[in-house]
Amino acid sequence: MAQDFKNLVQIYSQSVEKYADSKLFGTKKDGAYKWITYKSFGEQTEAFRGALGTMGVGKDDTVAIIANNRTEWAVAAYATYGLGAWFCPMYEAQLPKDWKFILKDSGAKVLLVANHEIYEKTQPFLEEIDSLERIVYFDGPMEHEDAYDALLVHGEHNPAELFDPDPDDICGFIYTSGTTGNPKGVLLTHGNIASNVNAIHGMLTIGPNDTSLSFLPWAHSFGQTVELHCLFSMGASLGLAESVQTIVANLSEVRPTLLFSVPRIFNRIYDGVHKKVEADGGVKKAMFDAGLANSDKKRAEIDANGKPSFLTNLKDGFYDKIVFSKIRERFGGRLKYAFSGGAALSPEVARFVDNMNITVYEGYGLTETSPIVTCNRPGARRIGSVGKAIPGVEVILKPVDGYSEDNVGEVCVKGPNVMKGYHNLPDKTAEVIDEDGTFHTGDLGKIDEDGFLFIIGRVKEQYKLENGKYVVPAPLEEQLKLSPFINQIMIEGTNKPYNVALIVVDEETCKSWASENGKSFSPDLIKDNAFNKLISEEIERVGQGFKGYEKPRKFLLTLDEFTVENDMLTPSLKVKRRNVMKAHGDALMALYD
Repeated sequence: MAQDFKNLVQIYSQSVEKYADSKLFGTKKDGAYKWITYKSFGEQTEAFRGALGTMGVGKDDTVAIIANNRTEWAVAAYATYGLGAWFCPMYEAQLPKDWKFILKDSGAKVLLVANHEIYEKTQPFLEEIDSLERIVYFDGPMEHEDAYDALLVHGEHNPAELFDPDPDDICGFIYTSGTTGNPKGVLLTHGNIASNVNAIHGMLTIGPNDTSLSFLPWAHSFGQTVELHCLFSMGASLGLAESVQTIVANLSEVRPTLLFSVPRIFNRIYDGVHKKVEADGGVKKAMFDAGLANSDKKRAEIDANGKPSFLTNLKDGFYDKIVFSKIRERFGGRLKYAFSGGAALSPEVARFVDNMNITVYEGYGLTETSPIVTCNRPGARRIGSVGKAIPGVEVILKPVDGYSEDNVGEVCVKGPNVMKGYHNLPDKTAEVIDEDGTFHTGDLGKIDEDGFLFIIGRVKEQYKLENGKYVVPAPLEEQLKLSPFINQIMIEGTNKPYNVALIVVDEETCKSWASENGKSFSPDLIKDNAFNKLISEEIERVGQGFKGYEKPRKFLLTLDEFTVENDMLTPSLKVKRRNVMKAHGDALMALYD
């Protein structure tokens, strides 16, 4: 149903009243999920708004937070919006130097943190950052003056009037991950995010009977807008995952109907199911393969004739009952829709999830676009694409060197979702937003004859080989990660005769292979000739659709993962190529000797 929300406070007020008795957030405690209602959430938010008000937080002040997804995160966000203040989220996994930079750059007045450990780490900031006046921690004991629970009681007795922001008022910052240099503070308005929420209301039917398992960080624009704000506006519920490692177990406990994720999680599901089927073998594998083949046939018949044949449909029902329903049961048994964003989802993985009779909707956007620009939706879905522009948004392609086709170029965006700008960085803002409001995404894309957008990769990550051929590495890397032996990979070949790759091997799969082949698992396995031959074969198998010059001819193997802690991944899990090259560049370049 179409909506016309003007700001996030309007979304908050309507939802806590309209869905008062519905479940909102579920948190696992003492071995089971405990849920709070919209009404209870509203009461906490009112109290915490009062508490923030007594700390002097008002219009255009900044409230920052360092915490993973939790009920208190959402309470703090909506309490901040209700004072006309700006909300600035950060990740627990970020480095303290990044916290300090963001707190200083944002002018944070109050900092909210998850636990005592972070509370202690951030105490020096009170002396080092002029704007910072108070640090509050969520897990603090009631008797502690900076504890969340104590402040709730204080706020109940000191209510603060609810502020009604204009659509053009800033609601907060989201700092970009900063694959190069310091992160940039993206200033988003209430109208920016509300426009995304309104668009989703016009495309999808979601309501109080729907539940998601929430593990995408709300500090990231995809998780914050698409999952938190949108589902909250629709009366749905969100079960909070304990951690990324417990997702599969939590799926069976929360039993979601919706799954919002980045490709890495879908890849893990794809890999896990295939490993189990291979291990089972025999009749189970034969039935699984036959079911997948029939699903492919069903999709082809729908594309060609608008509907599947009677026999194909009959077989689909049989395989769904015998095979796919058992797989869905591992994910709670109720999953209907899967939404993917944040990076390109491999068409092979998308088709696989779709074959499980879980409809996949892939979308595209950036922090700077609040984030949704395009998405697949009911009645307009094409696997492999990121869909069509959402209502009110226009996608324009600008020319890029190396691509002469009219339908290929840099993806540029106009619409109500485009950010206000980068905080304190007018020059950087002018580099990406034209005078007419057109935002340059820096992504390379193509639009087909039906208006579906396909993302090829980042323009800046594109490089030219010695032979003049252009390479965009990201989609090649995503495809190769479908090998169960490849955990992470970075491809490089700038001004070189061919591509090479740094491959982080999957430790669990390698242990199994070593055991099956009479070898002991140790770091020396990556030097084993037979194992290296296996990786070469995997690159050929998984990358069979690559152009000849795209395929890495040589590779370097490692067991050392790219992580946020070693500064090779951003908090949103993008590879910091410059840092990887700093650590491994000499060894990669030696492959050309």
